[in-house]
Amino acid sequence: MARNKHPEETVNLILDVAFRLFMEKGYEHTSIQDIIDQLGGLSKGAIYHHFKSKENIFDALTSRMSEDSNRKLAVLRDQKGLSGEEKLKAIFKESLNRPLQEDLFTVAPNFYNNPKLLNMFLHTIREESVPEYFLPIIRQGIADGSIRTDYPEELAELIGLVANTWLNPMIFDSTEEESYRKLMVFGQMMAGFGIDVVDDEMTNRLKELVSIYQKNK
Repeated sequence: MARNKHPEETVNLILDVAFRLFMEKGYEHTSIQDIIDQLGGLSKGAIYHHFKSKENIFDALTSRMSEDSNRKLAVLRDQKGLSGEEKLKAIFKESLNRPLQEDLFTVAPNFYNNPKLLNMFLHTIREESVPEYFLPIIRQGIADGSIRTDYPEELAELIGLVANTWLNPMIFDSTEEESYRKLMVFGQMMAGFGIDVVDDEMTNRLKELVSIYQKNK
């Protein structure tokens, strides 16, 4: 049955089934065979025609989930009337509060034990998040005086990597307390560049996400 669908429909079917299983069983406890068993007769060969591995399925799934959020981030990046610092703070809040974060933390993949998944994640940060969002905002902040640095490219990469990896419990398996302490250090580091981004709202939201991860891992 599934063999007769158009390729885009087949891909969406695979992603829909994989997402449901990841949510129900967790990424670590879901196998390719588990996904195949729920695809109504679609063969393993048909799956591998579209995806080389479970990691590739997860990567495609997160990309699909991120499309709407990325559009919102682009709107914030290009919004008039905000300083670079204000935009950076707004981007952090939008990233933490977007609904897909709860889904991702519920799925709870362990990036540390999945080098392919971690590599894809780092590639996305360096090749998409840093140049498309962080760097333009930092350059604006330098121009309007709200951000202090002589090295915008390096600062953009530092922020992207620290915020998305060091603060990410899915990589370092941090507890709520450990995540709080890391966020405080991150806030102190950012303040040195004139960027005041950490507040109670961000702290409480991070604790919520860490709690979701620890419960579902």
